[in-house]
Amino acid sequence: MADPMKIRAQMKGDIAEVRILMAHAMETGQRKDAAGVTVPAHFIQSMTVEVGGKKMVDGQIGTSVSRNPVFGFKMKGAKVGDKVIVSWVDNKGDKRTDEAAVA
Repeated sequence: MADPMKIRAQMKGDIAEVRILMAHAMETGQRKDAAGVTVPAHFIQSMTVEVGGKKMVDGQIGTSVSRNPVFGFKMKGAKVGDKVIVSWVDNKGDKRTDEAAVA
């Protein structure tokens, strides 16, 4: 199981700022280890973000994204206490879902 995501969601006026740190190796399948053996690809393929029960992000991710990626966005319509639920699935079928509340 992957490490928990760090999710921060804060209201700034009428706009919610959401930042997400996903702990993941994000291997491209092109790197070689010290012995010269190719490290197999292992990367997040898709992610979703729901805020207050509404899907706000439904994205596809590829190998060009760095290790432990950080995503951020701003949105209107959220309020303090709304749940932010973030989920991802990687190319090996591993899944992770974490949540936080808008502060």
